[in-house]
Amino acid sequence: MSGRYGTDQLNRFILIVVMAFLILDLFVRKNILLLPGLFLLGVCYFRMFSRNYSARYSENQKYLELKGKVTGKFKKEKYMMSQRKDFHIYTCPSCQQKIRVPRGKGKICVTCPKCHAEFQKKS
Repeated sequence: MSGRYGTDQLNRFILIVVMAFLILDLFVRKNILLLPGLFLLGVCYFRMFSRNYSARYSENQKYLELKGKVTGKFKKEKYMMSQRKDFHIYTCPSCQQKIRVPRGKGKICVTCPKCHAEFQKKS
């Protein structure tokens, strides 16, 4: 493997997809998923034995950016759901900024920290 690119996060993801295709193909028994799985396996080996470091590195960086966007949305949603237990989350009517207000304080006047608009809400 000297002088070769080797494996990275994108190759690991491709191998997981290949394994999923091959396992699903065992249950489908129509060999529909066998060809895409073998093609992806060939792509994985091509990337692994490639000597073009810069191209493989840029492919991996694009994959990591896309993965970060997808997982970031799920992490943000998980955080928002955990906050809803103790806080109300309101949206400012003028600038659409999300504002977190503690629960159980009754009717309060909320001031937006971004545009300084005031509106009344029940907490």
